[in-house]
Amino acid sequence: MQINFLKAYTDNYIWLLETNKEISVIDPGEATPVLNYLSHSKKILKDILITHHHFDHTGGIEDLRKYVKGKIYGPKNDIASITDRVIDGDCFSTLDIKMQTIAVPGHTLDHVAFYCQEMDSLFCGDTLFAGGCGRIFEGTHEDMFQSIQKLKDLPPETKVYCAHEYTKSNLEFALEVDASNHDLKKRVADLTRKMIANNGCSIPSDLALELKTNPFLRCDLLRDSLKDCKTEMDAFSYLRSWKDNF
Repeated sequence: MQINFLKAYTDNYIWLLETNKEISVIDPGEATPVLNYLSHSKKILKDILITHHHFDHTGGIEDLRKYVKGKIYGPKNDIASITDRVIDGDCFSTLDIKMQTIAVPGHTLDHVAFYCQEMDSLFCGDTLFAGGCGRIFEGTHEDMFQSIQKLKDLPPETKVYCAHEYTKSNLEFALEVDASNHDLKKRVADLTRKMIANNGCSIPSDLALELKTNPFLRCDLLRDSLKDCKTEMDAFSYLRSWKDNF
């Protein structure tokens, strides 16, 4: 099993789970990159996995659904094309690997992530980013904080596959917050090399690196340095509001 990516829009990633004969895709915001890949590779589209309802994650479903040989998994929302609705704790298999659903409301209320223990991989949509976290459009700061805490508790070797290339701007913000963090400085210094080696992609990171460098996972350590923050939740809310205007 391999994990590859297709680019969509200006900064979206469509993640591919891939065997010799089949692929499953995660968050196909556009159909064309997937259709082109199917044509070139001569592979079969098994399943589609959806993390949340935003169009840049779902816009390709209608044009792809007739090629799907399996199922379209996704959360409870208004997208009629989803065939199998999943909620927190639900497990299912795609390409013979087990996926666990984790409810992560905040960015949207329906948002879920998919965790594959077998591959040490987390597909987290717009919840946890490399060096940052998603904006809050439908949920509350408390919702997002609790969702991040869930993901923070996964094994540190977990590879984090988020859905956008926001790493450079996220790390610029992180340096403003945590300027003396030597692990963060090293991550910034290594970023260009990593992206050149990976066709312009900085993803995946891993949870161990996020715990050392992502300010939204370090609220317990940063709280005392932030104005009027008495709790981790205070620190998270302060950071999210700051990042919204950064």
